[in-house]
Order: sequence, then C-alpha cells, then structure tokens
Amino acid sequence: MSVTIETAPTQPVVKPLAQRINWVRAAPFLYTLALFAVWELTVIALDMPPTILPAPTRVFEAVVQYWSPIWKNSLQTLYTTTLGFLIAVVAGLALGLFIGWSKTIYAGLYPLMIGFNAIPKVALVPILVIWFGIGTVPAVLTAFLISFFPIVVNVATGLATIEPETEDVLRALGAKKLDIMLKVGIPRSMPYFFGSLKIAITLAFVGSVVSETVASNYGLGNMMSSAQSQFNVPLVFAGLLALAVEGIAMYALMAWLEKRMTGWAHRSTMAN
Repeated sequence: MSVTIETAPTQPVVKPLAQRINWVRAAPFLYTLALFAVWELTVIALDMPPTILPAPTRVFEAVVQYWSPIWKNSLQTLYTTTLGFLIAVVAGLALGLFIGWSKTIYAGLYPLMIGFNAIPKVALVPILVIWFGIGTVPAVLTAFLISFFPIVVNVATGLATIEPETEDVLRALGAKKLDIMLKVGIPRSMPYFFGSLKIAITLAFVGSVVSETVASNYGLGNMMSSAQSQFNVPLVFAGLLALAVEGIAMYALMAWLEKRMTGWAHRSTMAN
C-alpha cells in the first residue's frame, strides 16, 4: 500500500527591491540627479547670485520661460551639426581609406593632417565668413572641419595595422592589393571607424556652436551669446543644457550604431 505525501505549494521568492533594480541602467539617471542636487545645495550654501551661477531650479525655470526660442535654436544647431557631421563621415571615410592604402601615402599625408588639426578651428571662422558670409554655411563647415580628423585617423590606423603575416598569406594565395583592402582592411577598420563617430559627433557640436556664436543669427550659440550680453545667465545655462541633451542623444545613437555594426569586435569580460 503506497502512501501519498502532500507537500505544501512553494511560495515564489520575492527579491528585495535593491536586487530587482537594474543599477547599470539606472546609474546615468541617479548620477545626473546627484549632480543637480549637489549643484543646487552648493548655490544655496554659498548664496551665489543667479548672474554668477544660477541654481538648477532657475535654469529649468528659464527652460520653461524661453521654451520657444530654445526649441527653434536647438533645431538649427542640430541641423548644422548633423549636416557637417555627415559630410565629415563621407569625406573622412574616403580620405582615411586613401591614406591607409599605401605606407607612402600614409607617411606623406599624415603630417599634413596633424598640422591642419593643430589649427584652432575658431581661427578659421572669420575666413569662412569672408568666403560664405554670416549664416548656416560657416557653422556647417566648422562642424565638418572639427569632426573630420578623428574619422580619418581612425580609418587610416585600422588599415595601417593589418598584420604583415596576414598580407603575406593572402598574397601567397593570389590575392591582390584591392582584394586585401576589401576583404581584410576595410572590415578590420570598421570598429575604428564606428568608434571614431562617437568622438566626432561631440566635436561637431563644438564646431557648430563656436561658429554660431561668432558668425550666425540663429542657433544655440547665437542665443547664448545674446543672453550673455543681457546678463541673462539662467538662459545661457538653459542653452548649455539643451546642447548637453542633444549631444547625449547623438552620442547614444552613434554608440548604438557601433554596437549594431561592430558588435563582433567587442568581447569585454569586465565585471559590473
């Protein structure tokens, strides 16, 4: 005769709240809130006037008060930055492939690229104004010029660092220079290329804002310059906040593209 033993149903294990939160995803928001909290407390503790350092609450009040001009100028800055960045991507990829094609070309053009990059781009804005006048074109070109160099260097570096043993094996199998470039060089340089986009997009914002400050009647750079002349410091910080949001969004887009296109190249085992 068999005896059936009834067991009580197991209760689902409820994890504590601290274990259910994804701290990696929550970290950016928590650190941002902590930054604003420290900023607010510092202004209160030091009794800083808003014309020197406005508190975050005053900055957000300025965002609400001047929402329309901030929105319009943000769109203009995003447009000039994106256009200049896209031109830099196309030109930088093409020139990077050209420089990385040959050691002779690499040795000849690389010093010229370094010398050009050493020129402060703000010094080129007056020349661009003489050539194209005040407006959108100087801002687009400045964004292009300042974001162009990282793309060229990274693509050329990816091509120039192909292992000689790999080239020797491919040549022994009958591969030509173009075959090595298409089947090994370009795939190898793609992680460098997409990694450089994250740097280039942030630099493109710097270029467009610098040009808008000096040679434009539109954009966040022009808005912040006008606000500074009127001692409207909360509006200046509101413009900086808008720039930060745009920069983070575009950086996140480039990081997503990098992961999407070159995820095979990332094999990090670093713990959380």
